[in-house]
Amino acid sequence: MSAQTTRILSYGPEAIAEAARLIDAGQPVAVPTETVYGLAADATSGAAVARIYEAKGRPAFNPLIVHVAGVTEARMVADFNQAAEDLAERYWPGPLTLVLPRRAGIAELVTAGLPTVAIRAPAHPAMRDLLAATGKPLAAPSANASGQISPTRADHVLASLGGRIPLILDGGPTAHGLESTIVAITEDGLRLLRPGPIDLGLELAQNGRIEAPGQLDRHYAPRKSLRLDAIEAGPEEWLIGFGAIDGDATLSSSGDLVEAAANLFERLHEADGGGRKRIAVAPVPRRGLGAAINDRLARAASPPG
Repeated sequence: MSAQTTRILSYGPEAIAEAARLIDAGQPVAVPTETVYGLAADATSGAAVARIYEAKGRPAFNPLIVHVAGVTEARMVADFNQAAEDLAERYWPGPLTLVLPRRAGIAELVTAGLPTVAIRAPAHPAMRDLLAATGKPLAAPSANASGQISPTRADHVLASLGGRIPLILDGGPTAHGLESTIVAITEDGLRLLRPGPIDLGLELAQNGRIEAPGQLDRHYAPRKSLRLDAIEAGPEEWLIGFGAIDGDATLSSSGDLVEAAANLFERLHEADGGGRKRIAVAPVPRRGLGAAINDRLARAASPPG
């Protein structure tokens, strides 16, 4: 892949128009969502989707989430049953992804050959403006090299994908800081495939199959080794604290799980770029949003291979 100049434009009408022009030309662009920054391209074009995989170095068996404006657009690419209608009415636009039987019109590469499609309606105005400007469903995984720490700021995207994509829309830091909750809707009910900002009270389904993004054993990972449930820093470790455990930085000094989720990838980026050889993270409770935080940390700490 040849290097190119990556521009950063502040979110606004001119930036949206330029991003839409590039997407119409088959190029991927980075754009903020309420979860993390996404790398968006035309989900109906196999060539455009292939450029997402190329820029990220993403395995082709790992499917992508399709972003749409709302339920009307979602019904064009997925089969909705009553359970899907109910969840969409309650949580869209927002950080909930539904895995449903796919319909025609989406590039095969988006779904990695699966009979289902992962789909959501985002809430962030930048992504919603881009959907309106293009009039197309947009495939948009996180805007970082595959397997690395997800980006919550434009500079995170630039550090990971600079020279690989033409444009980053800078909308400031993301609100949630964790990727969307993913739920598969089947005839047998709901299955949680990835925990996230929306807690549906479901246990994580673990059947070993890749059915949606974010299910690889190693994902969201820093370059340095990561130790979990650390009470104090070891030699050459950058400690990320939580609650009463202080560190070089903290997810939340008050023990607030919402604040911790929003800060998680930011703190991992800081630690990965710091001068210590290793990273340690204090224990985070596994209740509520803590389940999603611990899911990301466990995948980040998983050894390569």
